[in-house]
Amino acid sequence: MSQPDFLYAMRHSTAHLLAAAVTELYPEVKLGVGPVVENGFFYDLVTSQPLTENDLSTIEAKMREIQKRDDVFRREEMSLEDATVFFEKQHQPFKVELLRDLKERGTTKIRPEEMQDLGEKSDTASVYYTGNFVDLCRGPHIEHTSQIGAFKLTKLAGAYWRGDEKNPQLQRIYGLTFETQEALDAHLLMLEEAKKRDHKKLGPELDLFTFSELVGSGLPLWTPRGTVVRNLLDQFVWKMREACGYVRVEIPHITKKDLYERSGHWEKFKDELFKIETREGHVFAMKPMNCPHHTQIYARKPWSYRDLPQRYANSTMCYRDEQSGELAGLSRVRAFTQDDAHVFCRLSQAKEEFLKIWDIVHTFYGMFGFSLRVRISRHDPSQPEKYLGDADRWAFAENMLSEIAKEKHADSFDGLGEAAFYGPKLDFMAKDAIGREWQVATIQLDMNMPERFDLTCINEKGEKERIVMIHAAIMGSIERFLSILIEHLAGQFPLWLAPVQVRFITVSQETIPFAKTFLETCTSIGIRAELDDSDEKVGKKIRDAAMMKIPWTVVVGAKEAEGNPFHVRVFGQEEELILSKEELFDRLQKEGKMSV
Repeated sequence: MSQPDFLYAMRHSTAHLLAAAVTELYPEVKLGVGPVVENGFFYDLVTSQPLTENDLSTIEAKMREIQKRDDVFRREEMSLEDATVFFEKQHQPFKVELLRDLKERGTTKIRPEEMQDLGEKSDTASVYYTGNFVDLCRGPHIEHTSQIGAFKLTKLAGAYWRGDEKNPQLQRIYGLTFETQEALDAHLLMLEEAKKRDHKKLGPELDLFTFSELVGSGLPLWTPRGTVVRNLLDQFVWKMREACGYVRVEIPHITKKDLYERSGHWEKFKDELFKIETREGHVFAMKPMNCPHHTQIYARKPWSYRDLPQRYANSTMCYRDEQSGELAGLSRVRAFTQDDAHVFCRLSQAKEEFLKIWDIVHTFYGMFGFSLRVRISRHDPSQPEKYLGDADRWAFAENMLSEIAKEKHADSFDGLGEAAFYGPKLDFMAKDAIGREWQVATIQLDMNMPERFDLTCINEKGEKERIVMIHAAIMGSIERFLSILIEHLAGQFPLWLAPVQVRFITVSQETIPFAKTFLETCTSIGIRAELDDSDEKVGKKIRDAAMMKIPWTVVVGAKEAEGNPFHVRVFGQEEELILSKEELFDRLQKEGKMSV
């Protein structure tokens, strides 16, 4: 077993260790699912009395006790009927429901985390014994509980059974597992730093965004400060796209279901759409993506091969009916803005277009110090029902993406099964300041949607030629990207991106007129400045500016008003800048300007 596979099996085994410990402590427990997640595991369950954070230490101690017993993980195969009867006798209704659902509907309606319990076959089930404990599970597991490395239970949370708020609410116990205590300790230190950087905490503190119960969960509201940041990021991406020949388009936020039926999205995503029924009985949907709309802009008239590529850019809101329990700050929302673009071109032009987008991605993320590697996200040939199009098209497209990664000498890795349902893609993975990796930009080659919408150009022979479509999102969701960026920068935006670039602080009432004139000069030349002329003491004003992580803070006293140099406090630096009035204006304009 390879190291990644062994670590996966160890984390899966720790989830069983947790369930075994809870079962010994609370024999009446009803068990849900316990999958492996990044760096650890969780288990959903219900006890007669709700657990508290204080109970985690007791459960963890019981886990260590079982770990020392060196119990064997033993697998046994059962028919679905026998497994159902078995877990009915165990008084485990959630396991019984999963088995019955698998028998009646097959694997298509089973959630990924549930598949870890059920396995991929639709006619049999496997169980694993760990001492006296037995659980429904496909594995894999390690051989003995003593092979489990260092683990720690981290938190309790609520979770609706099967992610549906109409179902009972369970308690979810999260835990971490690493091969060594040193690795676990390093990860725990990283988590402590992540708490300080949490965008859900920093966003409201820096007055960037807010949520309202009246508006609804997963629907962020952007303040003036936050809107400045969003718009600057969008402008930065647009300037690079404009230089590559893109043009802006705009589309409505709703569409007839017919569009998504033609594109294939309705069949695959209909349960995730916000639906609208008109007074005349027509069914519309709030758009969850933009690509089908853009096909219709291309399809408005015939195109010659000389007119291609057609490059459409569109930053616009999309909507998805995410489950309440899956919402998380800006990371997962119901309304999000995509900095979307689609290129309609000949197959022979696709590689060049990919390379242009690749350069935009690296320029953009390089501005913020992210290191990137790329996942070549391919389809899984063993599950053809999940994808549109034939095997030859997939092979051609995937080979092209592999060639691009090689040509760019990229740090790349294979992503079997990670493709979109309509085509393969290059997914860029960004490592942040504290070592976490996020999937960010994506470039996707689509040879299926042009087929569905009969998109063509007239070639040199005067014949219709099928074109291809490239999907390109640099930030992807602006909301999600900002959640990553805020945490990466710990809320300290560079001068060009900061919503307020400089704050002037008055020492006395006498210096307010001069400070206001100075402020007006700044704003007239495009500097984002504000004035604190309150009656608070100067020290408190300086601390308030630091709390808002404003890049430059300038104290305006009598000497400065008389023409002496300004003392500029730069956030995050100990040494002050000493600048004349002219130097202050010049540096703010030069360093505070977006540079593409």
